Amino acid sequence: YSFLKVSKEFSDQLCKVYDLMEEEYQSQNHSLLIIKSLLKAFLLNIIRVKEHEFTMQDVNQKRVFEFMLLLEENYLHIRNTDFYADKIGISTKRLNQILKEKLQKTGLQLIHDRVILEAKRQIIHSDHTLKEIAYLLDFKEYPYFSRFFKQHTALTPEHFKKQANNHIALKANTLI
Repeated sequence: YSFLKVSKEFSDQLCKVYDLMEEEYQSQNHSLLIIKSLLKAFLLNIIRVKEHEFTMQDVNQKRVFEFMLLLEENYLHIRNTDFYADKIGISTKRLNQILKEKLQKTGLQLIHDRVILEAKRQIIHSDHTLKEIAYLLDFKEYPYFSRFFKQHTALTPEHFKKQANNHIALKANTLI
């Protein structure tokens, strides 16, 4: 952030401290100790405002990062938001509020997005059959995987694979 928004009263208070600092600096026998003390008071007041304005964002950003790390480690086998919230040390409701605020998605949506991303990656880049991919992604039965995939992509895995293969063939082995 390039600036801090402060109230008129707070701005006046900072100006007074600044004026004292400048007055001391301009004086004939200025004291470096007094200037340092006034500067410290000035900076501590700014830090107080910064912490007030941004502390929650910093904590919540850390929580989003923790969630994403946990998701990457566990998405194959653990797909409920309660697990991730518990590991982070907050309620599921709070985790979803934070994720919604920061990423515009709930925990479950992000979990599903990660599973779909891996499914697409496996379909495009591996030699596994679709049933094997479903098993690798921890789906008990292929029909459930197929419904899940179609619900999130509007395509069946078979249709997605066919589309990807046609695209690769037409575009000289690129996905661009």
